[in-house]
Amino acid sequence: MAADLVLVGPEAGTDVDRVEWAKQLVRNAVRSPHTREAYLYALEQFFQWAAGRSISRESVQGYVTWLGEMKFSPSTINQRLAAIRKLASEAERCGYVDSATAQAIVTVAGVKQKGRRLGRWLAWEEARTLLQAPNPHSIRGMRDRALLAVLVACALRRGELSRMNCDHLAMRDGRWVFLDFLGKGNKVRSVAVPLWVKQAVDGWLDTAGIEKGPIFRRVAASGRVGEDALTERAVWQLVREYAAQVGIGELAPHDLRRTAAKLCRSKGGELEQIQFLLGHESILTTERYLGSEQDLKNAVNDALVFE
Repeated sequence: MAADLVLVGPEAGTDVDRVEWAKQLVRNAVRSPHTREAYLYALEQFFQWAAGRSISRESVQGYVTWLGEMKFSPSTINQRLAAIRKLASEAERCGYVDSATAQAIVTVAGVKQKGRRLGRWLAWEEARTLLQAPNPHSIRGMRDRALLAVLVACALRRGELSRMNCDHLAMRDGRWVFLDFLGKGNKVRSVAVPLWVKQAVDGWLDTAGIEKGPIFRRVAASGRVGEDALTERAVWQLVREYAAQVGIGELAPHDLRRTAAKLCRSKGGELEQIQFLLGHESILTTERYLGSEQDLKNAVNDALVFE
């Protein structure tokens, strides 16, 4: 890239033009919607940091160092670096930079991760504190309370929540469920909806005047409810903001999915039923989500008495 990757492109003279050009290159090269969104956000953040700098191997290495100093997790740093590498390789493929320039950036080393990151889980009181954080007297707060309730109690992925519409909410076997929900890997499952969650969702829908279409939508500062569904990025930011507000620290929507699994287990939920709730193909994946720890104080083999 050196200065070339920034300056070469679609007759772009402003930083905004260059960012949009870079994002377009990557947007057309990434097939996964989730990865595409993550890469585009990563590029926005990189170009914001790199304003006034030439884009070179040295500046990318400097960005990686800065992210580490800012206490970003190794996985976040490596994801952002992956987006920059993708930009470099696409710029080379399209003839904007030479191979040596692109490869100098593609080979910037990532950050080593110690062990396997399993995410985090909220304790019961932490989850309750988070659920009570949104203002129940504002329309945005009602939406956010319902949204957090669905994430904590129904263990949905943020992409699933973003795609949820009113048709998914139906009565089956005498109870409310999110019916025939299309999840990861195009697997279809139905998810039980606890009564208190249904009441929170109903309160939001009634106040917003929503009868069909996306359930969780954008709300303008004026309080006007839009037609478009919240994006996955918006869901991620919403969870992060409320977690910071109540002092929980860094938290992602997927951490609430893990939390749902672990709290269900703590209340006596069967492992197989939790697997169905999460939509996992393998029970081993579900076990990892539970983050089980050995209890030496109440060891399971203490019950094995043969006297």
